[in-house]
Amino acid sequence: MSIIDDLKRIAEVEYADIVKETLFIGYKLRIILVDNSFINVHLSQRIPDKFSFHWECISSLGMLYRYDNFPDKNWQSVPTYPHHFHDDSQDVVKSSPFPLNSIDGFRAFMEFVKKKI
Repeated sequence: MSIIDDLKRIAEVEYADIVKETLFIGYKLRIILVDNSFINVHLSQRIPDKFSFHWECISSLGMLYRYDNFPDKNWQSVPTYPHHFHDDSQDVVKSSPFPLNSIDGFRAFMEFVKKKI
């Protein structure tokens, strides 16, 4: 089983109370939440261990939250670089408050989402 399949299973089983549906869109996993917002899970196909968990809160005034570890040079000053967290906006970037590996980081991100819904 691949990591993306593991993340899909975690969403469907461990977070069934907030997950309405999961589906693959190309190589990305989309998780539709009970409030009709969604999380896109992207695992790099070319760079090992690079991921992004992106939550679009369209129904909540357009907020977005994203935890990723893609090495964006704009965020080199963040202490946990390349891990960083976009908090409520694309332009508000902080140190990662989540574990640095994809599985544990995903669970912590899902807990964050669960508390916000």
